[in-house]
Amino acid sequence: MSAEEKIEIHRGLKGVYFERSSSTFIDGKAGELRYRGYSIHDLAEHSTFEETAYLLLHGELPTVSQLEEFDTGLKSARRLPPEIVSIITTLKSAHPMDVMRTCVSALAAFDPDAYNNSVDATRAKGIRLASQIPMIVGTHQAIRNGRSAPVADLSLSHAAHFLWLITGSKPSPDAAQLMDRDLILHAEHGSNASSFTARVVIGTEAPLHGAMTAAIAALAGPAHGGAAEDVMRMAQEIGEPENAAAYVKAKRAAGEAVTGFGHRVYRTEDPRARHMRDGVEKLSLEMGEPKWFAILQAVVEAMKPYSRFGVNVNVDFYSGVIYYLNGIPQDLFVPIFAVGRVPGWTVQCIEQLQNNILIRPLTLYDGPELRPYIPLAKR
Repeated sequence: MSAEEKIEIHRGLKGVYFERSSSTFIDGKAGELRYRGYSIHDLAEHSTFEETAYLLLHGELPTVSQLEEFDTGLKSARRLPPEIVSIITTLKSAHPMDVMRTCVSALAAFDPDAYNNSVDATRAKGIRLASQIPMIVGTHQAIRNGRSAPVADLSLSHAAHFLWLITGSKPSPDAAQLMDRDLILHAEHGSNASSFTARVVIGTEAPLHGAMTAAIAALAGPAHGGAAEDVMRMAQEIGEPENAAAYVKAKRAAGEAVTGFGHRVYRTEDPRARHMRDGVEKLSLEMGEPKWFAILQAVVEAMKPYSRFGVNVNVDFYSGVIYYLNGIPQDLFVPIFAVGRVPGWTVQCIEQLQNNILIRPLTLYDGPELRPYIPLAKR
């Protein structure tokens, strides 16, 4: 290859803009995140998951009547076909993400609009999946613990209902609000690995259920969705706040990353992290287990020298402890991420369909030059 033909490789597509999007603005250097022009800080502090999901899916904040109609649609979808419950029963010993992926794929067989890729149909399917996916997680959690499949409680908000599904008890208002905030913070985040996967699949004109199934498969990979679970393991391994500095020193000396720090996009603190930090502090005090928050803060202090290199706290650093304090099993930490991300996956698919082009990047061949075929008998 001549110098004029030199091709620059962007591994992982880092820094490559492949499309326009009106749903999410991210400034990694400034640590800023907006949904449809609204700061994540305003949404986390004042909005609800239902309102934020409407904003992402429709482009504007809803009126009172629009939000009521949207909420009614969400609640009416809190049910699963008996066949899906049967699949969950068969797979009760499987990892929750495997159960979710399988059931979302199977749900296509029961959705009358499964193969209708119009914007309205895709949005409607996304709304149904936003309720059906929590039902899958909750039904699996009940069945694998010897309980019958839950019947939806239509009196609860989306976040409170989800907590009730996975813990078996009605959450306190504070616990429900914290879960609501968590779902808002995870609702959308641009072209991350799972959202890009969903775009690739929907870009082939496959149905939304197929794109969601692929997105869930991508999220299940520990490099994308496993940080919250790993942070809780780290906190348990550290044990006490006074052990944090030595733990971090040993990790860095071994050239290993400290879980919950660093982000592919943000070079400063993840703007979502502060809202989860406040929640952990409050919840750990309320539940009489302040040491978990103290451990996390001790790790943050020990990691300060590395912040100048862009290694800062991300949103998952605090999420895992919140889930743990709510009595949620660690293998449900990534499914919670998925529950929050359904609106984001849906809007990414809608945007792809509205100006669709098959996503087909290139790879630069660096194998052998042309060579003659040698018959088997002569090799």
